[in-house]
Amino acid sequence: MTIAKSINPPLNWPTTVFMVAVHFIALLAFLPGNFSWQAVGVALFLHWLTGCLGITLGWHRLIAHRSFQVPKWLEYFFVLCGSLACQHGPTEWIGLHRHHHAYSDQPVDHHSSKRGFWWSHMGWIFRQVPASAETHRFTRDIADDPVYQFCDKYFLALQIALGLLLYALGGWPFVLWGVFVRLVAVYHCTWFVNSATHKFGYRSFDAGDNSTNCWWVALLTYGEGWHNNHHAFQYSARHGLKWWEFDATWITIRLLQRLGLAQNVKLAKY
Repeated sequence: MTIAKSINPPLNWPTTVFMVAVHFIALLAFLPGNFSWQAVGVALFLHWLTGCLGITLGWHRLIAHRSFQVPKWLEYFFVLCGSLACQHGPTEWIGLHRHHHAYSDQPVDHHSSKRGFWWSHMGWIFRQVPASAETHRFTRDIADDPVYQFCDKYFLALQIALGLLLYALGGWPFVLWGVFVRLVAVYHCTWFVNSATHKFGYRSFDAGDNSTNCWWVALLTYGEGWHNNHHAFQYSARHGLKWWEFDATWITIRLLQRLGLAQNVKLAKY
């Protein structure tokens, strides 16, 4: 891979068109007749289900970093929840995330903060990602799993099925809020972990990159904003290490642990 390609990869047109369309359709939710508190409630519930249980707890802490273990049926449930966040399939997402940790803020990091806030937040999303060709090196533990393969192949179909269910339950307001507004919110919350927590906040540890602890990102992302802590102790299931660093996902993991559903929970040692 040449430096030129890593700096200015070509546009990924399918992803670009999809992202523009989702953001535009989400705006329709704010037109008269498309708002209801029930629809907002559906969006908030699905934000938690897909953003917290799916992406943060499931794809990130459980699978990408193997910071704890759960029964296989529960792992598959979290994989499905993450797939409903529509951030590509789990194998691609987890492979790219592990690649990011291997090369954080280095030139080959696909959302390196050294290229600026816009790039690390969402600019890289619109480009072809050279690191995608290397994800197989980082996902040998999940690549052959049929459930992961199903979600890789049908994550968009799953979103359509969810939209049909929401339409049956509450019409277009449920679809606009529960799918489009919720997707936009989960997208930007996730992307803030790539951008804001490599620019704003404080650093408790020398993690070898620009990662920071940012309280407002932590509130938006169920504890993912304590990113400097995470980069310093990638294996830790708990990201908020100080008493004031509120970590909603860690509270959920502790609940699973008390219920006997989470084992071998790894914690930071410092």
